[in-house]
Amino acid sequence: MFDRLVFSNMLHRPARTAVSVLGIAVGVLLIVFTVGLSNGTMRERGRREGNVGAEIMFRASGTIGLSGTESFRLPIDLLESVKKIEGVQTAIAIGQAAVSSDDNNTGSRLVDGVNYDEYADVVGISTREGRKPNDRADEAVIDTGWQQQKKFKVGDKLRLYERDFTIVGTYEPAAGARLKIPLSTMQAQLGGEGKATAFLVKVKNGVDPRSVAENLHNNFPDNQIVMTSELEELYMQGIPGLNAFLNVFIGVAAAISALVILLTMYTTVTERTRQIGIMKSLGMGRGAIAWTITQEAVLISLCGIIGGIVLTFLLRLILSRVTTLEVELSPWVLSVTVVVGLIGGAIGGLYPALKAAGLDAVEALSYE
Repeated sequence: MFDRLVFSNMLHRPARTAVSVLGIAVGVLLIVFTVGLSNGTMRERGRREGNVGAEIMFRASGTIGLSGTESFRLPIDLLESVKKIEGVQTAIAIGQAAVSSDDNNTGSRLVDGVNYDEYADVVGISTREGRKPNDRADEAVIDTGWQQQKKFKVGDKLRLYERDFTIVGTYEPAAGARLKIPLSTMQAQLGGEGKATAFLVKVKNGVDPRSVAENLHNNFPDNQIVMTSELEELYMQGIPGLNAFLNVFIGVAAAISALVILLTMYTTVTERTRQIGIMKSLGMGRGAIAWTITQEAVLISLCGIIGGIVLTFLLRLILSRVTTLEVELSPWVLSVTVVVGLIGGAIGGLYPALKAAGLDAVEALSYE
């Protein structure tokens, strides 16, 4: 009887129930999508940075983070010494810089400065259209995924460093930053002639990369040695306040969902005061009435949670077709969202349920 009563109560005011479900669904969408987009974007960038064909990234001492804001402090003359370390097959210099960009949500874009031939040889990229950029020229190459997203063509112009760079070619697969210019051009722009921000170190076949990394650390103790296989997790930890922000965001969204349920169920109890009086006069106990109201609150929450997750999958599908953004929908995030949503719904329905259970039968029957 309780189940039939719960469903009939929900369908008695279908518009209000639908709005309540939608309100919760939007809260769930905000939680899952925001967390998924943050994690997915960072992981996607970490995977691209790690997909460089080299096992080790050699960086200057005191380098902080992976944002592209570091100055050129690593002398390229040091390359020959790095190449002589046991187990090293080759090493190349690269520059990384964050450049202001109007077409990016963050307001900046990471750009790689490379010597294209040696970079392509180590990383394993190949030119798909056009040609490689000329040394010291204001020219750029982009990966094919970014080209499709932005609808660029070979010959188009990009605004970098307050001047136009010509796109002269495209490459694949995606590796490192999506946009690459000649290292010499970046050095001249940033006053880093003869220097780089990092070396990519390729290990000989059959040699353990970690043993080579240890050799490099022993010979260059003041420099940073980073395994490229660990870059994905380093990116995830690269923004200290990100996890705290996401946890606060989840809490706020859960509170909003609880308030939506509270308002809905409180209004429901007020409207059904006479009905509750009839149920009491027929012998339904306080606990049964409270449980009926709680069931309805939890069921509305569950519908909202399912709706929010479905909306997130749809939005993720749309984004994947029109952008290169990735939304990571991990089982852990989905599980937390379901639990938080149900707890929020139960808490939101608690006061209305207790209010309904505490109504006096005679007063409730006389309620107009």
